[in-house]
This record gives sequence, structure tokens and C-alpha cells, in this order.
Amino acid sequence: MSAGPRMPAYGKYECLLMVLKLICRVVLVATISILSPILHLAPLSALAQTTAEQTLAEPASVPNYWDPRERVIVPDLSTRNRLRFLTTHDFPPFNFIDQRGRVSGFQVDLAREICRELDISDKCQVQMLPWEELAPALASGQGDALIAGIAVNEKSRDDYLFTRPFIKFPARFIRKNNSKTDGDAIANLTGKRIGVQAGSAHEALLRAYFPDMNPVTYEKADWVYDGLKSGEIDAAFGDGVHMSFWLASKGAADCCSFVGGPYFAPAFLGEGLTIAVPRESADLVDAFDHAIHAISSDGRMRELYLQYFPNGLY
Repeated sequence: MSAGPRMPAYGKYECLLMVLKLICRVVLVATISILSPILHLAPLSALAQTTAEQTLAEPASVPNYWDPRERVIVPDLSTRNRLRFLTTHDFPPFNFIDQRGRVSGFQVDLAREICRELDISDKCQVQMLPWEELAPALASGQGDALIAGIAVNEKSRDDYLFTRPFIKFPARFIRKNNSKTDGDAIANLTGKRIGVQAGSAHEALLRAYFPDMNPVTYEKADWVYDGLKSGEIDAAFGDGVHMSFWLASKGAADCCSFVGGPYFAPAFLGEGLTIAVPRESADLVDAFDHAIHAISSDGRMRELYLQYFPNGLY
């Protein structure tokens, strides 16, 4: 049994940008904690509340795939002596080794939050392995769940049970801020030159969903961005995650922004990120779904999401 296909990874420059932001945030919080008693600063909780209010005022929106009225059964995991999540080290910003050699990433932090919600943190571990070793390790009992971006499809469903998605990857349009295309309506891009990576799922989606637009293909995603900045194209279409990091990069230089969307198309872009478990571990699926629902409902998922995707994907 193999782990099958995986979701696309993101480049090192995006990961580095994210890590630097996280380090700055940790230093700020530590400094405030030390100086608060000396300088009579506001309590850290008050600062956190202010920061949260500022975050909520920002345009970045946060996905929530759950009906808040839904109730998910909590299975009894007391008979499990441990719960080991398996992941990889090369899928930034979702799982990677940071500059201090620590296991890090959105999925890693989510796994830890799931364990806290289920009150089993003392039993939980996150172990990183090469991609090709994930499936054999799970099959041999060296782990209990895969949180590594395994694509959900007909073949993988034969091998695993999956939780509901906790992130779906949208397709997005971006355009220059000084664009002559009026308004935010996608209809204003009709007949315009839209850059997209050649041979990608996003090219297929663009041609299928927006037949009145004029696709201009590039061999590399970076070339799409170059074409947008130079004015060769009127807008670009592609992966919202990659675009979010590019928009925040020095290379973008605040040139551009999202317009319209987001666009979800599982037939083209997949189901999104989930947690995979052996087919005999249905109790873990229920437990993880319960925890993800709780985390999504009380604001913890929002905090985690904005920590790693401050510009949003949606």
C-alpha cells in the first residue's frame, strides 16, 4: 500500500516568509510578558483581545466548513495508549522543519490542538518521515493517522478513511491594483487575457468555467506573475495558497490583489486537506471530526489559520 498522490507543496521562499513572521510574533509576546509587570502594561489577554479585534477587521476571511448547530459524537479513546500522527518535513507551510529544527506547520499545530481538545495531549506524538515511508509505517502500526496532504480519491479511499476537510484549496484570480478593468465583478474579465500555468488543473478549470476569457499559458507559475506585473496579461488565475504567499512577498511589491472568487471545484482541485486513518479506525475519524468541529466553532481554527495565512485564501 502506498500513500498515493499528495497535494502540491509550496516553495521555500513562502515558507521562509511565514517562519520569520512567526518568530517575530513569539519574540513580541515574550517581551510583553516580561515587561508587563515592570511597565504596568495591559495584561497579555487584553492585548490578545485587541489583536483579535484588529484581525477581525481585516479583509482576510476565514473558512468554516461546519454547521455550528451540528453535533458530532465523541468516541471513547481511553483504550488507546498513544496517538501518533505521521507527516512529512517537506510540505510547507503545512508541515516542515523550522530554522530551529522544530517540527512545525499548520497541520502540525492542528494535530496538537486536536489532542488538546480530546484531552489526550500526553498520549499524542507527531513524527516526520519521508513521503514514501508514510503508508508502510501506518500499515505496520508505527503510526495511527496521516496528516500529510494525501489526496482523497477513489483509490485512496480503498486504503483509508478520511476526516472531513479542514482546508479546501480554492482557485483565485489576481490583478494589478491599478488595473483598467473596472469593478470587482469577474464579468469584467470577459475577453481579457488571463495568465495561467500550462497543463495545470487551473488551466483546465479556467477553460471549463470561464470560456469567455482568453487564457495565456506559461510554463511556470512565477512566469505568470511576471506577465501580470509587466502588463502582458490582465489578470492571473491559479492556486489561492500560492497566490496568497506571492502577494505578501517582496517580489509582488504590493502590485496586485485578489479579485472575485474563491472558486471550489473538487473534480479539478481535489477535496482539500484531511486526516487519513486505517479503514479499521473509524473511531479516530469520529474523534478528529469532533475536535475539528469544536476548534472551528470556538475561534481556535481562525487563530491558527490567520497565523499561517494572514492574507487569507478566500
